[in-house]
Amino acid sequence: MILALDLGTKTGWAATTIMDDIVSGVQDYSTKRHEGGGMRYLKFRRWLTEIKQIGITEVYYEEVRQHAGTQAAHVYGGFQATLTAWCEHHEIPYQSIPVGTIKKFATGKGNASKEMMIESAREAGFDVSDDNEADAVHLLRYVLDDLSVDNG
Repeated sequence: MILALDLGTKTGWAATTIMDDIVSGVQDYSTKRHEGGGMRYLKFRRWLTEIKQIGITEVYYEEVRQHAGTQAAHVYGGFQATLTAWCEHHEIPYQSIPVGTIKKFATGKGNASKEMMIESAREAGFDVSDDNEADAVHLLRYVLDDLSVDNG
């Protein structure tokens, strides 16, 4: 089974199920008032370990090359480091897919807005709660489409 992630404080996720359905959601890793900045990564790692129980065999994540600010870049880098180290530890293959590739697949435009990504996910039959979940769903759909082309 495949896990697709849009990494960030609000991490969007989508996964295939045994029945080849897609399930998705959002995990919020905002820190609470008395928590240190590292808590978000410990919570993320704990969630990865929990979701691994459904039989994750490979992980894909959205590759962000440019961030709106320094804080966003630091948070993304922390999630990326946590994810890749976790995958290495559990011997689960992982790969990043550029944001523009996912947007182009979903909407036909490599610079699609958050609203366009949400609309596209809903048009494809997914009841997404925000752009993070929409991005993860489109990433998973892209990977599944790419795999079917490679195997077809």
